[in-house]
Amino acid sequence: MKARVLFVCVENSCRSQMAEGFARKLGKDVLEAFSAGSKPSGKVNETAVRLMRERGIDLGHHLSKGLQDLPRVQWDYAITMGCGDACPFVPAKAKLDWDLTDPKALPDSEFRKVRDQIEAKVQDLIREVVRETS
Repeated sequence: MKARVLFVCVENSCRSQMAEGFARKLGKDVLEAFSAGSKPSGKVNETAVRLMRERGIDLGHHLSKGLQDLPRVQWDYAITMGCGDACPFVPAKAKLDWDLTDPKALPDSEFRKVRDQIEAKVQDLIREVVRETS
């Protein structure tokens, strides 16, 4: 059975969307990934969509969604994206906070750095899940 992971930020437009995209592609065999925001913006950030394409991941069909839009399941991991008190509480077996800068106003070069940090953290999560299930 795959580990259910929820990536949470405020707007569900950049960080949590990129994390979901990486988790779905890189962890497709071990993760069931979702993302949501406490105050969803209603759209995925255009820069996130463009720069994730560089990694072969299409976020163009993703929607910015709130917690009420998620399936009612027991989460194995709830991962907040460094939004502090603005991140909502989500019950889960394990809670992590990835202290990541919100890239939405950053130039492409800095936005890419955040994207790459997210990719590395997702890869670490996948390794952790594989270790726990083997």
